[in-house]
Amino acid sequence: MAIMPTTTAFRVCFVCTGNICRSPMAESVFRARVTEAGLGDLVRVDSAGTGGWHEGNGADPRTVSVLEANGYDPTHTARQFRAEWFTRLDLVIALDGTHLRDLRRLAPTQDDAAKVLLLRSYDPGATDLDVPDPYYGDMQGFEDCLEMVETASEGLLAVVRDLVEERAA
Repeated sequence: MAIMPTTTAFRVCFVCTGNICRSPMAESVFRARVTEAGLGDLVRVDSAGTGGWHEGNGADPRTVSVLEANGYDPTHTARQFRAEWFTRLDLVIALDGTHLRDLRRLAPTQDDAAKVLLLRSYDPGATDLDVPDPYYGDMQGFEDCLEMVETASEGLLAVVRDLVEERAA
């Protein structure tokens, strides 16, 4: 079945703590997967942090380095997630259990809280559903983070593709 454009794009927002390491990495990887799948006109991808400490800044230089080395676009401006965004988002993808809890508490309704899911829940091989924060570690932590994000993004893409097809039907 061919996917037909709808008037409203399917919207996914990745959320970590400060929006400079994990969530911009997930945003960049997932946007690339969406484009590769031919869904670029149907799916909008962005990211935010639960805190606003880094608002207006770019991604951490180590995130930028890992993304560039692996062929991803590192363009990013950090921002803080806002409760009013729930009304325009279809999925809010948390990078760890703390973000999941915080975002569900922030959600104005139960339906909005149900939109919040963990990224690694889309990785059937994951035994730990958290993507560890690489900020205080070395480059290997950023490489590991990218690997986790890439693996989980495949499963997330399959789910988003199905949801977009349902919406277009």
